[in-house]
Amino acid sequence: MRIKCWGSRGSISVSGKEFVEYGGDTTCIEVQAASGEIVIIDAGTGIRRLGKSLLERQEKDFYLLLTHTHWDHILGIAFFRPLLRKETRMRVQDRMFAGINTKAVFDEVMKDPFFPVRMEDFQADIQFDKSLNGSFSIGSLDIESIPTSHSEGSLGYKFTENGKTFVFLTDHELGFAHDQSRPRQEYIDFCAKADLLLHDAEYTAEEYGCRTGWGHSSIPDVLDLALEADVGQLGLIHLNQDRTDAQMDSIVSDCRRFFKDKNVATKCFAVSFNFETSL
Repeated sequence: MRIKCWGSRGSISVSGKEFVEYGGDTTCIEVQAASGEIVIIDAGTGIRRLGKSLLERQEKDFYLLLTHTHWDHILGIAFFRPLLRKETRMRVQDRMFAGINTKAVFDEVMKDPFFPVRMEDFQADIQFDKSLNGSFSIGSLDIESIPTSHSEGSLGYKFTENGKTFVFLTDHELGFAHDQSRPRQEYIDFCAKADLLLHDAEYTAEEYGCRTGWGHSSIPDVLDLALEADVGQLGLIHLNQDRTDAQMDSIVSDCRRFFKDKNVATKCFAVSFNFETSL
């Protein structure tokens, strides 16, 4: 599978010379199966650039999964240019968020007085699919989900193909049990031996002390999870809105030292807006 990040920032998009390396767009991940299918995770502001790329690549058929529907994960849908074309088909995971379904969430984003274009103005064939929940397959990808320690309805995903595993856990607080949280061991098992884990890394240990319960992890907790789960690569994502490139580089150096001191081979990096890899 091919995995590409189009947005790794958390909470709100940012810009400026201090955010050039890791980028300022919010969450959007593209996963392409060996069989060709394209799966998009989240519609943060990064989906705008993804849309331009899909048009350039003449891709017309894709799937959209959501971790949850906070602004930084859905606001880009209004600027997803492929939906303006009638030859596009997008199958969207249909589930409930605080009592309303996925279509109703997007309808709320795209209506007066918030936006001049409505969902029904899109020319694309947009299908809301209830089968894209729990455990399911898209092409050669086997996909599992797990509730994350965050707001109601938040999910993490595991993609498995040809013996390789990619786990995506953004907006996940390891240090606090929210109402839908699972026992820690379930998250360790979910991530076990993953070739690549991209995990929420919003806060340093110092920052987390006054932000417990906000729905995001401290970096030391993420390192401990990756160690216990014995993952091959750990990518830090949902980067703090104020975290500069230089600060992120320093954090990565500390994280690499953590694994080196533990004498384990896990590779660690911060996920940039243009990160791409194949498993």
